[in-house]
Amino acid sequence: MTLPIGISIPHAGLEVPAEVRDRCRLAENDIRDDGDGGAAEIYGSFKKYVAEFMSTNIARAVIDLNRSPDDFRKDGVVKTHTCWDVPVYRTYPDPDTISTLLKKYYHPYHAALTGFSGKAAVGIDCHTMAAVGPPVGPDPAQARPPACLSNADGTCPDSWLVSLGACLEQTLERKVSLNHPFRGGYIIRVHGNEMPWIQLEFSRDRYLSEREKSVRLLAALRLWCRKTF
Repeated sequence: MTLPIGISIPHAGLEVPAEVRDRCRLAENDIRDDGDGGAAEIYGSFKKYVAEFMSTNIARAVIDLNRSPDDFRKDGVVKTHTCWDVPVYRTYPDPDTISTLLKKYYHPYHAALTGFSGKAAVGIDCHTMAAVGPPVGPDPAQARPPACLSNADGTCPDSWLVSLGACLEQTLERKVSLNHPFRGGYIIRVHGNEMPWIQLEFSRDRYLSEREKSVRLLAALRLWCRKTF
């Protein structure tokens, strides 16, 4: 049975594109630490179970797909520093290079998410989060829950969020937080104008293996879809 869900995995990539490879100063571990470790393992197999699926191999430290295209803050779409406050570039990209990055990697991803509308009943933007909040974040140095669901105060009905949270708690056998520490990022906010969207964050704490998190999430999604659609 194909679930009526569209899956987005914006932060699983580790590749630094050729356009900025010579000026990027990040070591491999810096790129990995800034991304959503384990996301590919948890969510990557879902392509065969859902109506729509989109991911990327580009590192979040270079192009953050969960930011507005005009967000050029420190932790914006083309960052100056990682979420751990590590400088990304020896020389920050010039405007033409930034334009190329957005054209090649950012805009096609969002066009694909827009294409979910009419093909899926709900989109789920899938992430992993550090077990303790990093310096750049809503909760620096704070311990985080095993999982967090968010709807940015309206990108899907609150009843859906509560119901999915209950299904995930049942299969995880752990507490799931709603709208804390994350309330929902740019992807669900902008594409929530096209169709319902939910943001999902799994803690990278090793309370379960990535494989087991994937199995239990799939069970929760199947249970939730039977109740909701």
